[in-house]
Amino acid sequence: MKVLHFTPPVPQEDSVIVDEDILSHFYNYFHRHKQLQITLIIKGTGTLMVGNYSQAFQPNDVYILGANQPHIFKSDPKHFVNPQVGNAHAIHVFFDLDRIPRSFLDLPEMEAISRFLKTIQNGLQLPAKHANQVGRIIKKLKNKPSLERLLSVISLFQYFSKEVKEWKSLHTGFASYPVSDSEGIRMNEIFQYTLDHYAENITLSRIADIANITPHAFCKYFKKHTRKTYNTFLNEIRINEACKRIINSSYDGISTIAYSTGFNSATNFNRVFRKTTGMSPSDYIRAYKSKDH
Repeated sequence: MKVLHFTPPVPQEDSVIVDEDILSHFYNYFHRHKQLQITLIIKGTGTLMVGNYSQAFQPNDVYILGANQPHIFKSDPKHFVNPQVGNAHAIHVFFDLDRIPRSFLDLPEMEAISRFLKTIQNGLQLPAKHANQVGRIIKKLKNKPSLERLLSVISLFQYFSKEVKEWKSLHTGFASYPVSDSEGIRMNEIFQYTLDHYAENITLSRIADIANITPHAFCKYFKKHTRKTYNTFLNEIRINEACKRIINSSYDGISTIAYSTGFNSATNFNRVFRKTTGMSPSDYIRAYKSKDH
């Protein structure tokens, strides 16, 4: 496996492509493509990885990913245990900005859109309060003729640039590091193994074996490519899973969440949870319960 160069199933004459996935699980490979991507999650849960950033995804989420940005929507294990078509449903909009003349983006009427497009390279998540309205627009795109589809996407960018103020950045704060195809193979193996085995005791020796390098070399290699330690990355994946379980109410208590997501004690879980989310597990549970009322 590698950071695959993915080509959307598109007619060559179109600048905007709409691809609807109705599957048992989402595309299971770390990949990138030259098109900007807007994704609406309709059904399915899992972990989104964008470069060296990770977080949980769920229905009604809307994401914008930059051109050539490595990413994967990794479906939760339940999608593979009972692989029924329709368990994962998303609409992806691919827009090749290279096909838009620079002079068009320099028009005065395009000023706000042009500024907005410069902010998306590291990825953005749409605030939840805009998701229903934007989701309705995205769902209608697949049935529009080519020109209307293009104009609708430009209008959508205008809405993004004028009306949306609280975007969530999918960025760690560090500059992106170029990943060659050979390095991508190794990084994808590391990511995939971590996502599949986060609840286990993943030792440094074990993950170094997956990368086919020595433990010492692995520590330097992972830090170079992600700007974080592997333990930090592993804990982020575990906390993402813990948050999903809280949101889905699939837990018996904080200790149960701690041990089932790979932590060796509730105390350590509480410490890492607070460091990662900015609040304690109890506060996080209360915050989500209050949203339901």
